[in-house]
Amino acid sequence: MSGFIAGLCVAILPLLAAGFWLGRRTARPQNLGGLGTPVEHATFETLHTASLAAPPLRAGLTEETARKSARRLRSLLGTDALCLTDHKDVLVWDGVGGHHRTEIMELLAGPLDSGRGEAFPLTCDTPDCPVRWAVVAPLTVDDRVHGALVACAPRESAVLVRAAGEVARWVSVQLELADLDQSRTRLIEAEIKALRAQISPHFIFNSLAVIASFVRTDPERARELLLEFADFTRYSFRRHGDFTTLADELHAIDHYLALVRARFGDRLSVTLQIAPEVLPVTLPFLCLQPLVENAVKHGLEGKKALAGKSHISITAQDAGAEALVVIEDDGAGMDPALLRRILAGEVSPSGGIGLSNVDDRLRQVYGDAYGLVIETAPGAGMKITARLPKYQPGVHSAGRLDRQ
Repeated sequence: MSGFIAGLCVAILPLLAAGFWLGRRTARPQNLGGLGTPVEHATFETLHTASLAAPPLRAGLTEETARKSARRLRSLLGTDALCLTDHKDVLVWDGVGGHHRTEIMELLAGPLDSGRGEAFPLTCDTPDCPVRWAVVAPLTVDDRVHGALVACAPRESAVLVRAAGEVARWVSVQLELADLDQSRTRLIEAEIKALRAQISPHFIFNSLAVIASFVRTDPERARELLLEFADFTRYSFRRHGDFTTLADELHAIDHYLALVRARFGDRLSVTLQIAPEVLPVTLPFLCLQPLVENAVKHGLEGKKALAGKSHISITAQDAGAEALVVIEDDGAGMDPALLRRILAGEVSPSGGIGLSNVDDRLRQVYGDAYGLVIETAPGAGMKITARLPKYQPGVHSAGRLDRQ
């Protein structure tokens, strides 16, 4: 996050300097509509225009995002025309002189290959066309040229060359953030797939074995468990969004526990205490179920479980701006040193299914302060606490599963 802030500040500083320079040239003591001095007015206008151009660009460089941002970018530069291109086409042309599109693309070959900005005179047979010069500023992300920002004007201008370069660097920062967002989304999807691969083989085999054991002795019970199995697997393998609600996640956990209880009988007891007001809270998909599965495994494999019953408690409490979810078992527990290695991704024992995956995803979505808090020791069970903000920018559930 600090890198993002630093990059954004570096990109905006030249724009602030331009606003300050303009204000100094036109400074007057009078107040302008409550915005203070001309310096403050120019700074506000620059930042406001930049803020309006930024959101579309955060989705990447496409015809639609270019169209939504071009007018704001042209306003920043104060040019007669501006266009954004990729390597093959003009994505959008804003302003006069649209008949120069073909000529612009022919002139872009060099700048797009070299990654360096250039200025060119334009040829035009239209007497009243004000577009006579083009300033080309490549748009680069990680040393790769994605396209170009082209500012068109009646005459050559060193000031426009520098300004176009600064605005192009600011646009490049937005495109880099778009790349980071896409990389983050791909990473989350990959981790969800990996988590499904971890859970599904053992769970599917054991569940089907349990259902088969009831087919002859209790067909109605077998039918109920088969429906539980179908609902749980439908939720686990859905392809509808990266986030879900706490209500839907708990509903899936209920299906999972029904199958587990059918397998282990009275060896396992579960207590749920859920505050109704936290049910709409949005969280990463398949975030809590792996923690419950981990509790079941540890609870039933410990010495205490071998001697008698094992108990798991699941609580979800309202904690002001957050929902506090706690999953606790009284099973074998774990050496804290081994747990740290699991969370660091150094080892992946069978008893650590999903822990590092869930911890990583919570940190990616909410920040490092929202990783799992785990209390454990050999023979002392395990207590896992997850804090879920009630609101986080970009975190939205796609809706309840039964409405898909």
